[in-house]
Amino acid sequence: MTLPLPTPRFDQFPRYEELTQLLFAYAEARPNLVSVRSIGQSYEGRDIWVLVLTNTATGADVDKPAFWLDGNIHAAELTACTTCLYYLHHLVLLYGADEQVTQLLDSRTIYMVPRLNPDGAELALADRPRHIRSSTRRYPFDEEPVDGLTMEDVDGDGRILTMRVPDPHGGYKKHAGDPRLMVAREPGEFGGEYYRLMPEGFIKNHDGLTVTVNKDREGLDLNRNFPSEWRQEFKQVGAGPYPTSEPEVRAMVDFITTHPNIGAAISYHTHSGVILRPMGTCSDDDMIPEDLWAYKQFSKLGEQHSGYPAISIWHEFKYHPKEVITGTQDWVYEHLGALFWVVELWSPNKEAGIEGYKWIDWFREHPVEDDLKLLKWSDEQCGGQAHVDWRPFLHPQLGPVEIGGWDKMNFWRNPPPHLREREAARFPRWMNQIALSLPKLELLRTEVRALGPDTWRVRLAVANSGYLPAYVTKRALERKVVRGLMFEIHLPAGTPEVSLVSGKERMEGPQLEGHAPKQSQQAFLPSREITADRAVGEWVVRAPKGTRLALSASADRAGTVRTEVVLD
Repeated sequence: MTLPLPTPRFDQFPRYEELTQLLFAYAEARPNLVSVRSIGQSYEGRDIWVLVLTNTATGADVDKPAFWLDGNIHAAELTACTTCLYYLHHLVLLYGADEQVTQLLDSRTIYMVPRLNPDGAELALADRPRHIRSSTRRYPFDEEPVDGLTMEDVDGDGRILTMRVPDPHGGYKKHAGDPRLMVAREPGEFGGEYYRLMPEGFIKNHDGLTVTVNKDREGLDLNRNFPSEWRQEFKQVGAGPYPTSEPEVRAMVDFITTHPNIGAAISYHTHSGVILRPMGTCSDDDMIPEDLWAYKQFSKLGEQHSGYPAISIWHEFKYHPKEVITGTQDWVYEHLGALFWVVELWSPNKEAGIEGYKWIDWFREHPVEDDLKLLKWSDEQCGGQAHVDWRPFLHPQLGPVEIGGWDKMNFWRNPPPHLREREAARFPRWMNQIALSLPKLELLRTEVRALGPDTWRVRLAVANSGYLPAYVTKRALERKVVRGLMFEIHLPAGTPEVSLVSGKERMEGPQLEGHAPKQSQQAFLPSREITADRAVGEWVVRAPKGTRLALSASADRAGTVRTEVVLD
């Protein structure tokens, strides 16, 4: 009996227990397509679930080329988890009804971790939430603050907003056209009604004059804890004491390195409404040209499917022009040579009709007209909830203040509930296309030819039917992380009358190219790699007539094929 599929709510963010039940419900409903495994435990001891999606009737997951996606490495970036869950539902719902999805799950494997950082997400979803960057482990010091403001929900409404405090020395004032909006004082301006703005929170040991906002005592950024270009705290904040020191990151690194069939990956984050491609540590001019061309090609497909622009991290998405940031994308591509993108979901700017803005620079400086557009969007599309009206509150340390302003958790870091499914729905077809472009090893034919009464020539011919080469990127060859095609002949045990005359039981063949064209049809010279997608393994065997021999060929990122021949 086939169980009905779950009906997830994409407008709501599930807590950990609900998420766990949902994932196992998919596995129970479609055990031939979905299984759930734990890749490790978080700092607080929660299992980190990976979904393995493939048609088990067509082979094991490890024998097929694989695509990895993860979400929610950062605590409050919950739409990343939603996007993974939407893709899960898309694949399971459409298998057997959609040719692309069916071909994908029959021939490839999807490894999906919807919530890589369950502890941080639970804190963000708590009844009285706190919004930290990543892990809940205290770092770099395990101690409570002795003074200063700690950001948290002080009025119990489930949101962390902004407090405005009247102060003649404050740097902000009410906008003349809409007093809800706070704007900066002009240089040299005086004589008006001014305010200080500070995050909602309580102040410890307040002296009545000074306020310092404390850093989160949970100061880790899991996305800075990966091995590639890891740097200490003074160069890269939140990177941890050493690479993969954090259990969540170590679980992901261990899983991917023990699954060399993973040839491409996407990590979902929020927010900016942009697709980010490597490199993070150098310019396009310093990239391997063939890899850059592949990135640009697949990134363009991402633009077409999603409507998001695709840009270079190095050239267009630096937090500071003098700083370099590294993370998952650097490790997956720079160390392993697998294709990798970061997708920053959701852009409230674009939603409000703001065009031509620079993703990072906009947060440093932008015209007040942009804020007015956002305020109008809040009123007309979000029921006035993206920007919360200011309301009086008697603060235990500051006295009378007002709390309100932008709800960054529910409308900036994440889309409002009614738009979450729409954002998630932008990406399945792009992911399908990437996964179906991965190299795929297929059997062409086997040959057995008698060379004598008990001597035989055995040949195994295979091909890469995928678009990409078996190694996926030149970076992988440079880093020596992928072997060439491996041929094996499996001689029956305990049969001394069966032996190899020539060839080896296991031998390495060439790297197989894919069917991606190496040049346009108008090239000056013809390509010399007409059949570089094919290879043949050959052995001479001494054995009695009728002997059965098992043959196999495998490529790390293109999968494994197995067959059997009879010497006849």
